[in-house]
Amino acid sequence: MAGGGWRVAGGGWRVAGATSAASNRERDLLRGFRTGRAWRQLPKDFPPWPTVYWYFTWWHDDGTLERIHDALRDMVRKANGRNAEPSAGLIESQSIRTADTVPAAIRGFDAGKKAKGRKRFLVADTLDLLIAVHVVAASVQDRVGARRPLLWARLDHPQIQKYWANQGFAGRLVDWTARILGLKLDIVRKGPGQHGFQAQPKRWAIERTFSWLTAHRRLARDYETIPARSETVIHWALIGIMVRRLTRGRPATRSGPHPLVPTATAGQAS
Repeated sequence: MAGGGWRVAGGGWRVAGATSAASNRERDLLRGFRTGRAWRQLPKDFPPWPTVYWYFTWWHDDGTLERIHDALRDMVRKANGRNAEPSAGLIESQSIRTADTVPAAIRGFDAGKKAKGRKRFLVADTLDLLIAVHVVAASVQDRVGARRPLLWARLDHPQIQKYWANQGFAGRLVDWTARILGLKLDIVRKGPGQHGFQAQPKRWAIERTFSWLTAHRRLARDYETIPARSETVIHWALIGIMVRRLTRGRPATRSGPHPLVPTATAGQAS
């Protein structure tokens, strides 16, 4: 796979030319994000945890991680019969609680959702694949925090001409998107008389992306002291998801509930 020297191979993923032991460590690293393992609890066959964390940060800062992620996203889109470049997108935010170790200066309180912590802004395509992510304090309003990820998406994916968002992004952000970015931000509103949850057209797909992320215990709460590192963990989580989609070769299936089968009692069995 071009970009970063990574390739998908035989039910897994690895660095081109790496040994099987190194490939297993990469899978263990992804598994750690899913299970919520702390850096100091890495398996003993890993290098010292500060060394691993250094690569974790460096690959984000030098763009390696983003190149890996984007190459995988293009592969998933092509495998689903789509063009590599999306033509429409979705934007949504999620307020998440933070650990006690996160400094108070970089977290806030979301009065609407009654959550103290941080807010994740995701821009995704219509296949729920990530285009841009931005993590800020939860006190930042949606129409303010959405500007930076929308700008990043505009610069990296100029083919996208339209985005869908919920009512929280209405108002000045719609005008700013049209005036500065030259794009259309379509607000999907609730139907009249709607009560309770109801999947909204177009916009519902990005909610699935958030559910994928919160299935990772490392992302069920924000543990990172620096917001940029939270964005790094999100990229790693989605890399693991896309690799599984590519190597599985078919849609994921769930076994569902198992029917109860009555069993004979001891007296009946005799």
